Amino acid sequence: MPSKPEAVLKDLKAGKYAPVYFLHGEEAFFIDQISDFIEKHAIAEHEKGFNQMVMYGKDTTMPVILGNAKRFPMMAERQVVIVKEAQQIPFLSREDNENMLMQYVQNPLPSTILVFAHKYKKLDGKKKLAKALDKHAVLVVSEKVPDYKMADWIEGYIASLGHRIQPINAKLLADSIGNNIEVLHNEVSKLLLNFTGSIEITAEYIQQYIGINKEYNNFELTKAIAVGDVVKANKIVHYFSQNMRNHPLIPILALIFTQFQKIAQTHAARGASDQELARQLGMNPYFVKEYKIAANRYKMGKVIDIMQYLKEADLRSKGVGTGEMDEPAILKELIFKIMH
Repeated sequence: MPSKPEAVLKDLKAGKYAPVYFLHGEEAFFIDQISDFIEKHAIAEHEKGFNQMVMYGKDTTMPVILGNAKRFPMMAERQVVIVKEAQQIPFLSREDNENMLMQYVQNPLPSTILVFAHKYKKLDGKKKLAKALDKHAVLVVSEKVPDYKMADWIEGYIASLGHRIQPINAKLLADSIGNNIEVLHNEVSKLLLNFTGSIEITAEYIQQYIGINKEYNNFELTKAIAVGDVVKANKIVHYFSQNMRNHPLIPILALIFTQFQKIAQTHAARGASDQELARQLGMNPYFVKEYKIAANRYKMGKVIDIMQYLKEADLRSKGVGTGEMDEPAILKELIFKIMH
C-alpha cells in the first residue's frame, strides 16, 4: 500500500532512508517537501559535490538516471540522485523504460538514494511498474486535501511547525486561500518571519501579514449568510466589488455552494448529535452550531431554490446569459436572492 507523506517525512527526520522513493500525485507540495528534505539532509554538505545529483525529467532519460543510480559514492557512505519533474522523462511509460526501472527497484544499490518527483498526476496503479514500486520501493501518493478538510489540515500543519491557531482562524485561512497548499505554506511562512519562538496565529496577524481582512472575507460572508445578517453580507459584497481581482467570483460561488450542500445535509441529519453531524459534514464540531442556525433559517425548499440561483450565477460568470452584468453585479444579485 502506498505510504502517506507524513509517515515518510517522520521516517526521514528520524534518519531512516530507503534506496528508492517514487513520489507521485496531484499535490506538488508534499512531493516537494519530501524531495527537498532528502536533498538537504540525506548526506553532509561537504559530500554533495561528488555524491549528489539533481536531474530534471525533460533533460534526461531512464538509462542515464539508472546509470547514475548504479554508481558507487566517492569517499562517502552514500549518494543521492533526485529526478525532479519526473513526469517529463521521455517515454517514461514505454515498456522498455518501465522494465528497466522495475529491474532496478527489485535490486537497488544500497548506497544510493534514488528519488523520483513525479508531479501533478499519478501512475496507473494497475500497471506492473506501480505494483513493483509499491512492493520494493517507497511509493508515495500525494493527494489534494479536500476543501472540507482544509481547516483541520491547517490546524495540524501549524501545530507541526510548533505554533497554534484557533479553529475559527484556520477556517478563515481555508476559506480565503482554498486548498492550494503551496500558497498557504508561502503565506504562513511570510507571517512567521516576523516572530521568534512559538506563537498563536490570530486574525489580527493574518490581516496584518497575509492581508486577509478579518471583517471582509469569504469566511465572514458565509457566516453572515448563515445567520441572515443582510447588512454585513452586503458590506462584504461591496468590499469585494471594489477589487474582484483579489476576490474572484468563481471561488466565492464554490464556497457558497459547499455551504448550502452542508445545510442540506444538516436537514437530512436532523436529530443527530453535534459529534455525529460533524462527522457527516466532515468538519470540526466547533462549526456545527453555524449549520444548525442556517438550517433553521433556510428551509429545504429555499435551499433547493438557492442551488438553482448558484447554477445561474455560475453560468453567468462563464458568459452565459449575462446581458450587461459584470461579476460584482452577478454576486450582488445572488446574495440578494439568497437572503430575501
